[in-house]
Amino acid sequence: MSRDERKDPIMSRPLPSAGPIVVGVDGSAGSKAATVWSAQAAERHDAPLVLLHALAIPDFYAGPTVPPTEELLHKVRVRGESIAREMTEVAEHVAVSAVETRISDDAPALALLDVSRDARMIVLGSTEHNRLTSLFGGSVTTSLAAHASCPVVSVRGRTWDLPGARNRPVVVGVDGGSTSDLALTAAFAEASARDAELIAVHAWGHVGGSRSFGDSLGNYEWELVAESARNRVAGQLAPFRDSHPDVKVQQVAVRDDPRQELLRWSVKAQLIIVGSRGRGGFRGLLLGSTGQALLHHAACPVLIARTAAPGK
Repeated sequence: MSRDERKDPIMSRPLPSAGPIVVGVDGSAGSKAATVWSAQAAERHDAPLVLLHALAIPDFYAGPTVPPTEELLHKVRVRGESIAREMTEVAEHVAVSAVETRISDDAPALALLDVSRDARMIVLGSTEHNRLTSLFGGSVTTSLAAHASCPVVSVRGRTWDLPGARNRPVVVGVDGGSTSDLALTAAFAEASARDAELIAVHAWGHVGGSRSFGDSLGNYEWELVAESARNRVAGQLAPFRDSHPDVKVQQVAVRDDPRQELLRWSVKAQLIIVGSRGRGGFRGLLLGSTGQALLHHAACPVLIARTAAPGK
């Protein structure tokens, strides 16, 4: 059976031109949290909400040519429809006006990558909620964060839905490069929609540490580096400040490991945002330690700002 033959017809319908928020649902506690977060985001941005459940039919093939029995397929579909109904009730409880459910025969990563071309963002629950049953956690989140054509959110932490969370800032990692433009675009939009303060964090590590500077490291004029970093980031923030005068911005520049600095900020943020392309202070973000650390260890939801690759 070909991929096109496996795909449910509903998956071929075009998404709304404005782009919906798409949340992967699988019945786990993590996907329920992601549904609540997504419903709140849809209401905040006045966007359609799509609940997507992937049946992963190819996983049930006994070898490349032996399809699953009709009885098994029926049970899988019935379970999928039940999950979709349950998550729809969760979303509607948040008072979202437009909720659509979609069921795909494909594997989760493939189904979500397909819809990411036209989505406003993809939202997934964290595996910390249910490590054994979540289809949409772990490697799927990492894959989407590296390859999706829209921003990807991992709903992490256990305090983001508490009443006091709305008073926390939105935090964005800034490195002065093109990656930061992606992150800042998303960060100012989220801070404005949430009426939240925006903290722009730039961490430049140890500039190679003693391996580069030897015994002279302690005498290095770090304040000059800090001033240069502050000026560079201030210049990058300027056009975003001008276009979002309603957003209060605090700029932070520190000599520290970017991964550790952003993880510390995640404890007191309602959302943390980083870009997924470019190199610099957050080198190889989605393939390196900083991105992995945020996706798997942040104390609050993480938004990976992405855009479509050329040709998509």
